[in-house]
Amino acid sequence: MRLPRLHIKKLDIFIIKSFTQLLFGTFFICLFIFIMQFLWRWVDEFVGKGLDITILGQFFYLASLTLVGQALPLAILLAALMTFGNFGERLELLAMKAAGIPLLRIMAPIIVECMLLAGVSFYFQNVIGPKAQVKLYTILYSIKQTSPEVEIPEGVFYDRIKGYNLFVKNKNKETGILYDVMIYDMSNGFNDARILVADSGKIETTADQQHLLFSLYNGELFENLSGQTNNKNNVPYRRETYSKKVITIEFDGGFNMKDGSFLVTQAASKNMKQLEESIDSLTHHNDSIGLNNWKSAMRNAYPLTNEFSKEDSSLIKRDGITRINIDSIFETGTKNSRLKWKKEELNKIEQLKTDFEIKKNIMRSLDKDLNKHRITWWDKITLSVGCLIFFFIGAPLGAIVRKGGLGYPVLISVATFVLYYIFNTSGYKMAREGEWYIWIGSWLSTLVLTPLGIIFTFQSNRDSTILNIDALKTFFRMFLGLRENRNIPLKEVIIEDPDYTKDYGILSQFITITHKLRKENKLKRMPSIRKVFFDNKESIIIEELDNNLESLVEEMGNSRNKKIIKLLNDLPIMAPKAIHSPFKHTWMNILSLIIIPVGAIIYIRAWRYRFRLLKDLITIEKTSKKLMDILVKEKLV
Repeated sequence: MRLPRLHIKKLDIFIIKSFTQLLFGTFFICLFIFIMQFLWRWVDEFVGKGLDITILGQFFYLASLTLVGQALPLAILLAALMTFGNFGERLELLAMKAAGIPLLRIMAPIIVECMLLAGVSFYFQNVIGPKAQVKLYTILYSIKQTSPEVEIPEGVFYDRIKGYNLFVKNKNKETGILYDVMIYDMSNGFNDARILVADSGKIETTADQQHLLFSLYNGELFENLSGQTNNKNNVPYRRETYSKKVITIEFDGGFNMKDGSFLVTQAASKNMKQLEESIDSLTHHNDSIGLNNWKSAMRNAYPLTNEFSKEDSSLIKRDGITRINIDSIFETGTKNSRLKWKKEELNKIEQLKTDFEIKKNIMRSLDKDLNKHRITWWDKITLSVGCLIFFFIGAPLGAIVRKGGLGYPVLISVATFVLYYIFNTSGYKMAREGEWYIWIGSWLSTLVLTPLGIIFTFQSNRDSTILNIDALKTFFRMFLGLRENRNIPLKEVIIEDPDYTKDYGILSQFITITHKLRKENKLKRMPSIRKVFFDNKESIIIEELDNNLESLVEEMGNSRNKKIIKLLNDLPIMAPKAIHSPFKHTWMNILSLIIIPVGAIIYIRAWRYRFRLLKDLITIEKTSKKLMDILVKEKLV
């Protein structure tokens, strides 16, 4: 049986090569950004530790391995945007479609590559990442335990050396000489404290970096001798004046790798198989603790003792269980006894409350740890699937926007990743706290972005201009009610000159109609609800005026007179439908009126556009008069 041959066309090689070259660059850029973000969280632990370059190299190498799973989806998104944006900008995408190749067929070789990258991402997260995570946090833990280099500041107390407080007023940075030195030595306890004062001094580190040598000059020493007496009221002390004194202090200034075996219990340090085993054991452990807590809570606080007989009236039987009748016992006691019993019971209740609070916090901590293991198990899958989701968002958007380079692609990538990060973080927190099911919290970001990928792919396959900049400008201009200005240029070639005599008559009619509309409609007043939602007669007249105005502008735009062109640009672009309800059907107008927020917005919008209409009518009337004057002066009529 012969296997079918795999046909790879030159076009597929070209597409894969274009995408892969950009992917390498974007991946290292994204990885660098994530490493810098990670380093920023730990930068305080690195400062002043005198770490060797090999330690820093190990840190960056291990951090890179652990962050591959997070950087790869973002790199694929950015690379896909840039690749298809470049194709669209260089008209290569248009040429492919003109050759009869659909967009999904163009994307096919990269889809296969992204599937392989998703497998690589899963391998890093499940195999390499957990091992690197243990080593990385072992280094971070060791760095955190490393003593800092001694860099004593001027004018403040320095307490980074255990058991000592140092004060230096001034220091010479070239020679390293310290002036006006004060040392509080409490290494032997507060009762046996020593205080050393010196005019000057110098600090050095021994060759093995295990001790510090303080050389002090011209000073005094004050020391308590409480260990030499049993009388706490009279504590002897010693005072010493010296010209030179050397103090040796234990100080481990070198980096020592600590034991990080305890880190293997963390969820991020386990692969999927280990996570499944841990989830089973943690579930059994938490259930057993919860069951014991429940039994403890349900246990009767007043156990039956031998002091009561079965015929005692203080005993009651309910549901087959013999209980103590507390009320009958309480009534037999004296006033002082009752008060004493109340206090005792209140103390018991407070103790039980405290005990339950402690147990609740312990169970919450155990449940969080279990939820982290479950979330980490799902994250290994969701981050891998994210490689495909981000591609199906980036490639169609690049084909729609048709902008290459690092401008629009970076902007869209950052916006998409911020959206992904917000939903991912929210889902993680809700799932960790047990507010949501684990799979919902883990898949939330994927469930949100998947419809976007489907919509963008569908729209781009239909050559939609969903993200066309001009369309977006028009939409926001209409949504915000921003006025659009005319821009009629002076034409160099004119086929047919305007009929100025006819236009003069139309301008005269404009003056009459605008004056009449301003007087009859009283546009300064609040409109009635009937006019806004149900009566469109007013808007019909204004629509006719708008149509006639646009026809006049189109005809007179062929004029060779610069003054006429300038005045035509002063004529407003009207919005006649905005002064009433935008719906044609009566039932939709009634519905919008009943829904108070929608009806109120439509009413306020109509009122605002009536003020704007008033200004437009005044502008049309004045501009029409000016145009008529120019036509008369230029003897065009």
